[in-house]
Amino acid sequence: MGLIFRFMKPYVKTIVLAIFLKFASTIFELLLPYVLEHLVDDIVPLGVTSQVILWGSLMFVTAVVAWACNVSANRTAINNAHKVSYDVRQQCFVKTMNLTGRQFDEFGLPSLISRMTSDSYNVQTAAQQLQSLCVRAPMMLIGGLFMMLTMDFRLSLILLCMLPVLFAIIFLISSKGIPLFRKVQQKLDDVVRIMRESITGIRVVKALSKTEYEMRRFRTANDNMMNADVFAGTTMAVPGPLIQLLLNIGLTFVVLLGARRVDAGLMKPGVILAFLTYFNMITMGVMGINRIFISLSRASASANRMATVIDTPIDEDILPVSEAKKPHGDEFIRFEHVSFSYAAGEEEDAENFAGEGRQNALTDIDFAIPKGGSLGIIGPTGCGKTTIINLLMHFYDATEGGVFVDGRDVRTYPKDELRRKFGTVFQNDLVFRDSLRHNISFGRDISNEMIEQAALDAQAMEFISELDEGLDFMASIKGANLSGGQKQRLLIARAQAGTPDILILDDSSSALDYKTDAAMRRAIEEHHGDSTLILIAQRVSSVMNMDHVMVMDNGCCIGYGTHDELLESCPEYKEIYTTQMGAMQ
Repeated sequence: MGLIFRFMKPYVKTIVLAIFLKFASTIFELLLPYVLEHLVDDIVPLGVTSQVILWGSLMFVTAVVAWACNVSANRTAINNAHKVSYDVRQQCFVKTMNLTGRQFDEFGLPSLISRMTSDSYNVQTAAQQLQSLCVRAPMMLIGGLFMMLTMDFRLSLILLCMLPVLFAIIFLISSKGIPLFRKVQQKLDDVVRIMRESITGIRVVKALSKTEYEMRRFRTANDNMMNADVFAGTTMAVPGPLIQLLLNIGLTFVVLLGARRVDAGLMKPGVILAFLTYFNMITMGVMGINRIFISLSRASASANRMATVIDTPIDEDILPVSEAKKPHGDEFIRFEHVSFSYAAGEEEDAENFAGEGRQNALTDIDFAIPKGGSLGIIGPTGCGKTTIINLLMHFYDATEGGVFVDGRDVRTYPKDELRRKFGTVFQNDLVFRDSLRHNISFGRDISNEMIEQAALDAQAMEFISELDEGLDFMASIKGANLSGGQKQRLLIARAQAGTPDILILDDSSSALDYKTDAAMRRAIEEHHGDSTLILIAQRVSSVMNMDHVMVMDNGCCIGYGTHDELLESCPEYKEIYTTQMGAMQ
């Protein structure tokens, strides 16, 4: 709950206003039975019509004022709660965008999504109730009890004897709420994960006729969440009917004892009417307190989950240059005997960091690229190619060895300064639902001339010029209205548009034909010769003209040199070359 109070603090003035208005409305509601009792017992017997009208009008005004204060309090509380949930969600998103690769892996994408959606909604509900129900319910209970004590102490004893039992029931059951609701949210994470996987891969699911399989998998996760939610809800709902039963029993005794006292002349009829009204108010107060515990138990579990993200320290302390490793050469990019392992139990999200998602990803990787030079990396799937890029861009820290850019350890760079040097196309990179122009510029200050030149170099103008809207054509979500080759060319144009110091193309031309691929590489060489190029590919034809080629297998470099050198020294490279180029002939 600390997170909720922390984010409510900036709005303390309007929150105090909401609480004051709720307090005032409750006070006026508590006065109504008292005015009714005075009207019935003292004014009506006088038989003076003007007095009856006067006190009746007073009741009407009191009710209207109570209503107006209540409406204003609710509107203010709702507005404040929306602001709190907005800030919490915004802060959670900002922190998510700045998590390191390892931290992102620890939380997992589905869990982060559910924290920013269902958990933030629970926080919003709690923020609202803290300003309204948490004021109204205790006041109804305490105020109603006080008014009853001033009217008839003996009848009040019935309720006083019941209150300890009622609160014991509430506290006993509510103490189980937080772990139960935390489990519900964890099950929701599973539902979001499977739903995201199935919807994202819907074409694969249908192509392999696995629709029924995915439906069963989702149904299982959905059933697990429903069962957890039902169990939590059922457990937390136990006090409600029990409290209502006990209060109704108490009300029965109040009516019986009150009727006898009225019959004996020890109590006026108006008092019993007011007493019954106050008893109902107290009932609403007790039931409201029960609702508060249920809601706050759920919100506390959600707030704790969001606080875990928001309060996570970012592992991005910039290493002082004086403490950093120094490269042994003066090449622009240098890997010195780098090894890397993903921590046990972590799962890499390929869509976000395009990693291999396994342990022992790299072993003793050592190479260097001069400014404006080029390196091709080739090897089987899962051999560690993309992990090299993740370390170079400092998504992760190397387990051993050093990674250097422009003579500096990447750990000494501020994150934004380092990554502004790169123009990157990852595997399965994302096309946004926006115009082609904005997909290429991607919020950067890039002129239309640079955008068009980047599209030309990426061979994207071939299809863009055929569209009626040209660069203003709207791409669908994930580029669903573009072909695979069109998306790849658009993404390559995005990477080139910023004239980066380092251009990384990670298997970005797999959907291009050989002619288009070759034309694109010629354009890069002609217009981006100053950029240091790293090209990851499965095709020998894509890397054979690079200054150097690195052959990867099982996280190790098994060959490094020019194309001709590798044909002589690396059997694996020669086999790939013979297989691929022979198939083309």
